[in-house]
Amino acid sequence: MTTVLLVALIVLFLINVPLSVAIAGSSIIAFIVSGNFPLLMVTQRMVNAVDSFPLMAVPLFMLAGALMDVGGLSKRIVDFADSLVGWLPGGLAAVAIVASMFFAGISGSAAADTAAVGGLLIPSMISKGYKNDFSAAVQASGGSIGVIIPPSIPMIIYGFITGTSISKLFAGGIIPGILMGLSLILVAVIISKKYGYGSNVKFNLKNVFITFKRAAWALGAPIIILGGILGGIFTATEAAAIAVIYGFIVGKFIYKELTFKRIPKILLDSSVLASVILFIISTASIFGWILTMQNIPQIVGQHLISLTNNRIVLILLINLMLLIAGTFMETTVSLILLVPIIIPMLPQIGIDPIHMGVIVVVNLAIGMLTPPLGICLIVSSGISRNSISQVSRAILPFLAITIVDLLIISFWPPVTMYLPGLLK
Repeated sequence: MTTVLLVALIVLFLINVPLSVAIAGSSIIAFIVSGNFPLLMVTQRMVNAVDSFPLMAVPLFMLAGALMDVGGLSKRIVDFADSLVGWLPGGLAAVAIVASMFFAGISGSAAADTAAVGGLLIPSMISKGYKNDFSAAVQASGGSIGVIIPPSIPMIIYGFITGTSISKLFAGGIIPGILMGLSLILVAVIISKKYGYGSNVKFNLKNVFITFKRAAWALGAPIIILGGILGGIFTATEAAAIAVIYGFIVGKFIYKELTFKRIPKILLDSSVLASVILFIISTASIFGWILTMQNIPQIVGQHLISLTNNRIVLILLINLMLLIAGTFMETTVSLILLVPIIIPMLPQIGIDPIHMGVIVVVNLAIGMLTPPLGICLIVSSGISRNSISQVSRAILPFLAITIVDLLIISFWPPVTMYLPGLLK
């Protein structure tokens, strides 16, 4: 059954069948060939896979991010970030990364983060003389932090798959997200000094206070979301619902940039994006169930462990597997197919599931910067009107530093585990 499943999947990939349809199709073919299971199980498992309270957070966080973007919150966050780091060499590049870090605390999606901030800053960087491909590379790398700093849709999915506390996963992503943001700013500043990007603007404390005051309501969103979740006041799903209400009230009645006329399109666009993710989860659940029935995760895990008893080598092998998967597979599919393989190995390598969850998400975030399926790369390339190959070359220094960050996160547990350890 497993052989039929994998062969059918490869054939469907080769004839360019869409990813989610290929996963569902190969699973159905395996069901038919085995003859041991009724096809009705396919629809039952698809429905059961998405009939989950934690997964409701996915469409809600997407809607919240869209409301806050259209409502003017992202624009004010960019202005505040500009007042903080705009004076650095390559100031706008640093602003793009800092603004992405702030917006990451709202959207939970790297693609939304890249589009919301990049739509404002990539044209600004280009108009100020920054090279197109560099501008796109900066924004893509900054946007990838959107799934590491909470709330994070991949962390919600990881928590759903493993039964791990989503609140503790969110807490675990805060310091790694800040570490990656600061290291990306360092690379952007070094490159900008080399090519003479940036302005002669000086740091102005008064301007910081002015832009902070204007952005206070926008900055309140991540504080409410994270404070409520980490403080145990509400769950991640409840936080997502509160974020939707908050984004609507602030955008409509405080900033007054959100109109009732725009709401139907926001609802439609958010629903389409969320439905894509949920459809992938539902189809991948069938695929994953078949693999589990055939004990494939345990067999693969045991095979990896049989290669070496060295904990460091095993962690490096897991990271390599995740980096390759992130390059060639969509994030949700990677999570559903690979996490069941990794989790049984954790006792042998002595890694907490929370720590591994952050490692997994960081690997997949790096995959968002690499072709052919790097979503942040694709979004940034589209905004800058550069080819993906051009932006791919420009993003190499940013990729290098994120891999260094990944190694730090993997082998120095306090970076991830300190904040979750403070939660009850």
